[in-house]
Amino acid sequence: MSVPTPRTGAPSADDLLILLAVARFGRFTRAAESLGINHTTISRRLSVLESQLGGRLLARSSGSWELTDLGHEAFLAAEQVETALNGLGPHPAGTSELRGLVRLSSTDGLSAYIVAPAVAEVQRTHPLLNVEIITATRRVLQHRSGLDIEIVVGKPQVHRAETLHLGDYVLGLYVSREYAANRGIPTTQAELASHPLVFYIDSMLHVDDLDSSRKSIPAGPSPLTSTNVFVHVEATRAGAGIGLLPCFMADRHDDLVRVMPGEVAARLAFWLVGRPESMRREAVRAVVEAIRIRMEDARGELLGIPSALGN
Repeated sequence: MSVPTPRTGAPSADDLLILLAVARFGRFTRAAESLGINHTTISRRLSVLESQLGGRLLARSSGSWELTDLGHEAFLAAEQVETALNGLGPHPAGTSELRGLVRLSSTDGLSAYIVAPAVAEVQRTHPLLNVEIITATRRVLQHRSGLDIEIVVGKPQVHRAETLHLGDYVLGLYVSREYAANRGIPTTQAELASHPLVFYIDSMLHVDDLDSSRKSIPAGPSPLTSTNVFVHVEATRAGAGIGLLPCFMADRHDDLVRVMPGEVAARLAFWLVGRPESMRREAVRAVVEAIRIRMEDARGELLGIPSALGN
């Protein structure tokens, strides 16, 4: 059994804030960028902090840095330092200014129609808050270095993370009015086989729930595919085939007609995943809550309920 190294002195507040940044971003380079210093300074100051506290604060894990037990203790102290510093300076009576950077990943469509408006709402009250939105449709990352929040399709199986079911959405089949006039609208499962399907590229789709949705549709070959759902929508509008599209995106376009709504539909779920260190931040919690509220307000649109967009 190893004996902890005795602590050699009081840690610097600056060094604690460096640990805070590394814990949130998972990488020295991203932490250095956020703090305006170089990554060698990060490494040197954390070595000093570990010497002062008598043990390792970070452990390497699949390309990112994770907190040790001692690191968690130091992290809690660092949060108190950050809170105290953020409390300094003038604020309007009864308000607490949110600031700093929140970095999140979400799918293309949800980012545009739910996440971005939710973030804008938060920033109207807290103009010093910066948010970066990275769009990606993928499985949840097991190591979310550099991200505070991930929004994914399907229930995530993750360790050391907080998860939240944001809500469900529905995929439906759509064709353009021009396509329908030229090719007709299929009314049975058998007729679907003679129509091309516009959807994701099979070899690049790694989201099980989306893949299952595609396999449940007895449509023909897919001559036009893409990794971007906005391309799916526009290709369908241009008459490339029948699009398997999120209703909350397709129903915005009057030139699209839903096909067999009572027979063909796939209900999927959006889940939010956050690093525990990040989810403790007030700014991150504010963004999460704004997204959650907007998801609830848009429930009808997400589920493809007729006329929901007009309410």
